[in-house]
Amino acid sequence: MSAERRESLLDEFERSGLTGAKFAALMGLKYPTFATWVQRRRRERGATAAPSSVKPADSVRWLEAVVEQAQGSEGVVVLHLPAGARLELHNGKQVAVAAALLRALAQPC
Repeated sequence: MSAERRESLLDEFERSGLTGAKFAALMGLKYPTFATWVQRRRRERGATAAPSSVKPADSVRWLEAVVEQAQGSEGVVVLHLPAGARLELHNGKQVAVAAALLRALAQPC
């Protein structure tokens, strides 16, 4: 893995708010390797130094999803949103539209 990609992953991790183990699993990384990267970065920056490249406004938001196979709902992804709203995706082409909708909902009115 290139140094640029590794640094990008570490930046994403710092913005994510996830534990190291959870982030490594989501990214398909071996946790001991990822933990070594994190420790090395912290050591290079100093234990108390805040990450300089993190921009909160552009931060990545992570969402933990649980996939359950329910009878009669083959191929459907249901997102349960705040205030009881539901968003059902019936095919992969709807993912981009759903992402745009969720981004729009996240913006202040």
